[in-house]
Amino acid sequence: MSALKTTGVITAGILLLGFSCVGVLYLTRGTPVSSVKTFGQVPPPGVLDPLFRRTIELLAGMTMQDGNDVEVLVNGDQTYPRLWADLRSARQTITLQMYYGNPGKVADTVKSILIERARAGVRVLFLHDAIGSQNLKEQWQDSLRAAGVQVAVFRPPRWYQLDKAGHRSHIRVVVIDGHIGYTGGFGIDDKWLGDGRTNGSWRDTNVRFLGPAVMQLQAAFAAGWAEATGELITGQLFFPIEEFRSDGDDFGALLHMAPTIGSTPAERFLALSIEAARRTLYIANSYFVPDDDFRRMLVAAARRGVDVRILTASDKTDIKTTWYAGRKRYEELLEGGVRVYEYAPTMMHAKTFVIDGVWSTVGTMNFDNRSLAYNDESNLVTFDRRVGATMDSIFLEDLEHSTEIKLETFRRRPWHQKVFESGANILSRLL
Repeated sequence: MSALKTTGVITAGILLLGFSCVGVLYLTRGTPVSSVKTFGQVPPPGVLDPLFRRTIELLAGMTMQDGNDVEVLVNGDQTYPRLWADLRSARQTITLQMYYGNPGKVADTVKSILIERARAGVRVLFLHDAIGSQNLKEQWQDSLRAAGVQVAVFRPPRWYQLDKAGHRSHIRVVVIDGHIGYTGGFGIDDKWLGDGRTNGSWRDTNVRFLGPAVMQLQAAFAAGWAEATGELITGQLFFPIEEFRSDGDDFGALLHMAPTIGSTPAERFLALSIEAARRTLYIANSYFVPDDDFRRMLVAAARRGVDVRILTASDKTDIKTTWYAGRKRYEELLEGGVRVYEYAPTMMHAKTFVIDGVWSTVGTMNFDNRSLAYNDESNLVTFDRRVGATMDSIFLEDLEHSTEIKLETFRRRPWHQKVFESGANILSRLL
């Protein structure tokens, strides 16, 4: 081989190695926020300080308004009957965006309602994630299209767009007539049916709401629909002016979190919220894998006197790798005064927190790197004592069905579990 060819091969190899390294770093990136600072003698504002609400609106990119009417729905027994009735009541539009979908009773019900409403003249738009809903058969989708439902797929994998493959739309959106909104952890699958207290019936928390936050949820849907179809929806049909307010008095907003290569709205929202806790911080999260910085924030909150409790999944989780990676972090949290519980009856899939009985959120955001750095997420955020009291009550009731992890007992767990935890921890940036 000539010197020129050798040089070319070496150069090509160096370039390929460089691109590979860039790709690995991109696909395993975390989030950069490590602390919250005021650069003064006073601590960051607490949730009851007006400066907190002003700051978190600006830094998380949301606009909080009063005039919302929020109803927290626990498990399928409370969620689906309300959802089916609202969908059947639609007169003008239904926008529906789901991450997860599987054939079954829920899928059949969704299909029959959407088909019936589309044939009645309602404009129905359905957007589903290509990965999370890959089991929804083409025949199922074709039957929707045949009835006039517009169906779109979010980010189908393509060889020339592999950089997008890991960025999923984890959002849940249901908006009926621009007036009623739903989000939370639910999906199109029978495992969400039931009371969330028996094995096979997932424990989840969702939210139904009226008011200004519905239009923000509609805007989140519009962003995903525009990417998937090229159509940016607008106008009175989807954003009716007269429906911008309700008779409710709940102060809140829809937080739409989208990934970036730097600091994300999700991590800024979470960091500011943790630092604002003064009395209680109750986190319920199915995939709890906090990075080094968030573990330090949680421990710091406990050490300043906040009652910090974490409720997460048990060995009944659907993703054991994430569970093991989360357990790798338990000792540090327990040593720092954080109390950790695992939900015993079934898979715990809720994504909520409530702080000081007034600042709370229900939505799709997990406490892991995937939600903070990679996925689109949707959370309803409220500053309201009524909603906060409901969230406190739900959390404390769930603890009655959970096992508290005690430090000394946890340290004596079998050696093979520690091996699994260390192995899963290596993958934590991808979980």
